[in-house]
Amino acid sequence: MSRSVGVVVPAFRPDVAQLRAYVAAIDETLAPETILVELDAPRNGVVDRLADVPARIETVPYRRGKGAAVTAGFEQLETDVLVFADADGSTPVRSLERVVSGVRDGDTDLAVGSRRHPDSAVTSHQTFARRFLGDGFAWLAGRLLDVSLYDYQCGAKAIDAGAWAQVRAHLYEPGFAWDVELVAIAGALDLRVTEVPIAWEDQPGSTVSPIRDSAALFRALLAARHRAKQLRDDRLHTAIAARREDPTALVERER
Repeated sequence: MSRSVGVVVPAFRPDVAQLRAYVAAIDETLAPETILVELDAPRNGVVDRLADVPARIETVPYRRGKGAAVTAGFEQLETDVLVFADADGSTPVRSLERVVSGVRDGDTDLAVGSRRHPDSAVTSHQTFARRFLGDGFAWLAGRLLDVSLYDYQCGAKAIDAGAWAQVRAHLYEPGFAWDVELVAIAGALDLRVTEVPIAWEDQPGSTVSPIRDSAALFRALLAARHRAKQLRDDRLHTAIAARREDPTALVERER
């Protein structure tokens, strides 16, 4: 029996023409049961311009962050496979299809698209600063987390609904570091994590600042490692957690 697929596209101030084309391509290629566009702080007229796309448009009047937006979308899906793809279309739909297929076929619990995998095809590179910091972050994450990947932050991932049910209550990061937290928690719960090489093209206009966001990513990486160690009943990290106030998981926050 074919397993159903739902796709969430988190968007903040997107290029509307680009988003329309990407959603249409996802619909045509993946034929998902549901596409949700989680749209933060939309400008006037944007929702009207998206009215005829083959997706449901969910909006909030403020910026939640990518992680919060994807989590909110996943919580609404009732499909067997949950997918997210960044709104800029950096991951071509054919590559997104490969990310989805492993989960849909039952070969893995979490499939992670990868720009940095040796078999990936990068047709347009990031600036030197973004590439250098991204490579450094991936190197460090691979040494701090149980799951070693070439790329943690690529905006294309798919997860089995049963696996999502296990990780959802352990996710706290509302921003761009949500990706690495998802991978860390999946690893701590002994879920199957598979890295999928993709074709990828860097898009201009990224809302990620390589300097401003690097410190935040590093702090979030340490927090993800801490939570993963807790789940593995590490005595030190359990003791540290006992002295701290419990944070609020994303699924417990208001939309």
